Amino acid sequence: MKLSSRTPRRILPIFLTFLILFETAAFIATTPRPRDRFFEFYALGANKSADDYYPNNSPFIQTDQPVTWYLGVTNRMGSMQFIDIRVKLANQTLTAPNDTTLAPSSAPVVAEFKQFIQNNQTWEIPFTWQVLNLTTAQGHSRILQLQIGNVTYSLQDAPTCSSPSACSFRFIFELWTWNLASSEFQFAWWNGNEQQIVWLQLWFNLTPGVP
Repeated sequence: MKLSSRTPRRILPIFLTFLILFETAAFIATTPRPRDRFFEFYALGANKSADDYYPNNSPFIQTDQPVTWYLGVTNRMGSMQFIDIRVKLANQTLTAPNDTTLAPSSAPVVAEFKQFIQNNQTWEIPFTWQVLNLTTAQGHSRILQLQIGNVTYSLQDAPTCSSPSACSFRFIFELWTWNLASSEFQFAWWNGNEQQIVWLQLWFNLTPGVP
């Protein structure tokens, strides 16, 4: 059978197309994909599970009643990180961190926990707290002293609650990371071309202790 002189011209574009597809597939297969850089941040109850956050499974906490949570951070940033967990005390009206503007909460900082964490390492913190002193005046309640671990904190700018019988407060936990360029902690970090934040909050209602 005699081949037409046009046959090579028809085969060449097909060959070039397959060659381009092959080289593209080989490039994708051999080029490492950008790795996501993030932190895993969690809070567990007293038995280190996602329950049992409050004594007797009730968020109504009395003064001098200890509560235990476990805060955990896992580093998935690809390198060692220096982190700062900032503990803030808020009521119902103070703002929480804003996931859109990446702004931290406006609540006052009560305590901080700082630690170097290796890549893929998890740091877990026992967070045992209790309210030592509560004042109620003119229908507003305010926490005066708070104990976290073995440290007692006197609160100067603590938020108030308008219900003296059952006040809704919350702990806000913000994860800050050390920025080498600015030599200070930052609330948001870069994951590729996108900035991200991570934070947690746990609510509780505060009632005066029974004499």
